[in-house]
Amino acid sequence: MKTNSNSYTIIYSIILVVIVAFLLAFIFQALKPTQDINVQLDHQKQILFALNQDRKMTNQQAHKLWNELIISDDIIDKDGNIITKGKRGGVDAAFKLNSKDAKDGKLALFRCKVDGKDKYVIPVYGNGLWGPINGFIAINEDKASVFGVYFNHESETAGLGAEIKDNKVWQDMFKGKKLMDDSKQNIILSVVKKIEDKESQVDALTGATLTSNGVTDMFKSDKGGLKAYLKFLNQK
Repeated sequence: MKTNSNSYTIIYSIILVVIVAFLLAFIFQALKPTQDINVQLDHQKQILFALNQDRKMTNQQAHKLWNELIISDDIIDKDGNIITKGKRGGVDAAFKLNSKDAKDGKLALFRCKVDGKDKYVIPVYGNGLWGPINGFIAINEDKASVFGVYFNHESETAGLGAEIKDNKVWQDMFKGKKLMDDSKQNIILSVVKKIEDKESQVDALTGATLTSNGVTDMFKSDKGGLKAYLKFLNQK
């Protein structure tokens, strides 16, 4: 075949594309187990951060803490009933749920023990200015106050909306805040521009009004939010 012909160019291009595609697929499959482990570990660390664990922990420390602190990763329904019972250091039940599952009524609940006291970690999902945001709220054994939080985002603006993830000082402001009103029928935890109730409100992030509102929506929504857990929070 003539190397300067159109047929040669087309065939050469097809063969090259096939070879490159094969190599990329091979590399992806070879690296996927490592990628999956890293994604799982990052997820675990976020939950541990909500439990006020050291954010400079190594991967080995995170693995050890996960097995020590996480008593079970249960799946519950909106009535607080257990659908699937998790296990200590579990990653096969609630750990595998996502925002779609939460909106469908399958709620993740991490039962934990920190310094001998019961804690509960709940994942919440919502929307910021540029895309999805999510977080974990660790709740004290009274089921009425915040033990700690950790928030994350996909595409918020650095120095503004991204502060929900990067600003630990701001996240620490949630510690001890009340979740519900006295009737225990309404979520009052919120992020506001002007604080009127110090027991349940946190200052909004400067220059990130929509993202701050998105955090509040994660608390008060019954579709992927804290409100979906009201019946569980009222259980004794």
